[in-house]
Amino acid sequence: MDRTVIAYVIYLVVSIGLTVWVARTLSSNGRVFLADVLHGNEKLADAVNHLLVVGFYLVNLGFVALYLSDDDTIADTRGVFEALSTKLGVVLLVLGVMHLGNVYVLNRIRRRGVMEREQVPPVAPQDWVAPSAGA
Repeated sequence: MDRTVIAYVIYLVVSIGLTVWVARTLSSNGRVFLADVLHGNEKLADAVNHLLVVGFYLVNLGFVALYLSDDDTIADTRGVFEALSTKLGVVLLVLGVMHLGNVYVLNRIRRRGVMEREQVPPVAPQDWVAPSAGA
């Protein structure tokens, strides 16, 4: 079998495996975070979590597929390792950027929810006082 094809197979197996692992990790740990952000609404947290995971898969697997092609023919075993290190390094960077992007957006949503909760007075107003004439 051609070394280029071997490099493609290894690249696909490792990239897809990493994408699935990161998506599952984000899904299981992100669910708790989303439940807090969405004020304990478990059903909505599960739905948002599922949508985020689907989007994560689509973007990352699409990138893996687009980045598969290579113009160079791999001539030796060293070339296989060099091609794989470049391709997998870029895939890992994209996965990391996607992860940080998700965390950033969710943190912004969470912060906005905390600010909204702080604006509600702990005790409802009980009376009304008219402004004084001198003020």
